Amino acid sequence: MAQVLVRNLKDKVVARLKKRAQTRGRSLQAEVKTILEEAAKEAPGAFWKEADRIREQLKRSGRKFSDSAALIREDRDR
Repeated sequence: MAQVLVRNLKDKVVARLKKRAQTRGRSLQAEVKTILEEAAKEAPGAFWKEADRIREQLKRSGRKFSDSAALIREDRDR
């Protein structure tokens, strides 16, 4: 099994993690491991689902957006 070493954490962060671990009846190591495992579970498709939802919301708003490529070209030509 792999190991991870995190250096230079602020004392406040470690204190909060210890408090969080204590309230959940875990060691600091177990709490950090749980946090990392949960973060790693996030489905990669969740980002794209959210992007699609926002895109649809913008379409329904009826707003018109300028062509960003044209704006970039214009800025380069200055």
